[in-house]
Amino acid sequence: MIFNSAIFFWFFSSFFLLFKFVFTDRRKIIWLMVISSLVFYGTWNYNFIILLVFSALADYLIAQKVEENRHDPVLKKRWLITSITLNLGILAIFKYNNFILQSVQDFVLLFGGHVSVPTLSIILPVGISFYTFQSMSYTIDVYRGDMKAHRGFLEFLATLSFFPQLVAGPILRAKQILPQIVAMRTPTTFQIRAGMLLIMLGLLKKTGADMMAGPVSYAFDGPVPVSTFETWTGLLAFSAQIYGDFSGYSDIAIGVALMLGIYIPMNFNLPWFSTSPVDLWRRWHISLSSWLRDYLYISLGGNRNGKRARNLFLTMVLAGLWHGASWTFVSWGAYMGMLVVVTNWLNDQAILKGWTQSKNWGATLIKIIVTHYLVILSWPLFRGSDLATAGEMFITMHVPQAAEVSAGAGIVMALVVAGLLIMHFVDALRIRYGDALTQRQWLYWPILLVGFTLFFTVGDFGHDFIYFQF
Repeated sequence: MIFNSAIFFWFFSSFFLLFKFVFTDRRKIIWLMVISSLVFYGTWNYNFIILLVFSALADYLIAQKVEENRHDPVLKKRWLITSITLNLGILAIFKYNNFILQSVQDFVLLFGGHVSVPTLSIILPVGISFYTFQSMSYTIDVYRGDMKAHRGFLEFLATLSFFPQLVAGPILRAKQILPQIVAMRTPTTFQIRAGMLLIMLGLLKKTGADMMAGPVSYAFDGPVPVSTFETWTGLLAFSAQIYGDFSGYSDIAIGVALMLGIYIPMNFNLPWFSTSPVDLWRRWHISLSSWLRDYLYISLGGNRNGKRARNLFLTMVLAGLWHGASWTFVSWGAYMGMLVVVTNWLNDQAILKGWTQSKNWGATLIKIIVTHYLVILSWPLFRGSDLATAGEMFITMHVPQAAEVSAGAGIVMALVVAGLLIMHFVDALRIRYGDALTQRQWLYWPILLVGFTLFFTVGDFGHDFIYFQF
């Protein structure tokens, strides 16, 4: 069940009516939320409901053991290690098993040996990377003393399985959402209207992202050699596609939650207007980058002991591996790690302070363009099928090819750039004026009507979201 489908429209409409007008008792509402979330998840593959519930139950019980042994550092750490091992073990089995086995086989072949390693036909449970990180962060927070272990499994299960963000984030921490689930306050009229606005904008961004699929597929998957110009068109289109697709999903998830009185923090903040790779990771997939910072980077040592560069690089490599079980994603993470490390080094140079800290519009524009160029260089790794193909595309980007340019290529490029800018322009308006618009009903309702009409007229119903594969 996906957000841009008729079945979700009926699912959420039915759920909201029950939530708002039928079940007024808090406990019954939580039961409704749990059952509805499991039904929502089960529409992909009901067999994996058991895995989701198991993850929730395991970390729920382990967190209590961590808290019970808070005065015994050895036992306390053992229980934490149990949680981390269990969560990463589940990820390893379902997401990384075949990647590890295939890598071992390739390594042996590299030295002239031969080994036949069987691979397993395992279906990747949708959303496993998201809810596993969310569940694991709960026990870590209890271990660090940032929150107390919760007593009440139903409420914890409702937190972990909360359907708006279950399959593609944002990645929430229990301390962000569990108190809201426990309190379960009635949503205000303003929250409902603000949520509907976010849902509408998210659906429109998803529609724009789907329109970018053509030039992206032509550049990455086309059967004939692609010109340098069309390669750049496809790469820019992928910037628009992945932003519109994933930020659109996040907007819908945040909007749906807001209509239920649950606040989820913003997950994207105009990332293609970033002025450096470091700035980019403060704006792109904020819930993941902040999770990696708080639970991985800091655990590796953070800025301590002069190991900042090493810890940043390892964090980004693992961020790449989180996105997918392949060497292209590992390489993408390593590349991003290198950019972040070099950027921090440049920022520390006194001679460059005037440039790095400049707010001049010309300098800012140059930094935005250079940053996006560096990001685009990574797309052949992120979107490409293998390292060889990524290398070929990188060459095509910078060495003009003799391939024939299709008719209308210039128009396609202009539309791609326009789409990329419009998405950010609309987001900038929403971030700055969204609350004011929501309060002005004479303007709010016409905009909402036009937006939903546009989606139902132009939108591609049932088109999957890119981040489901992660």
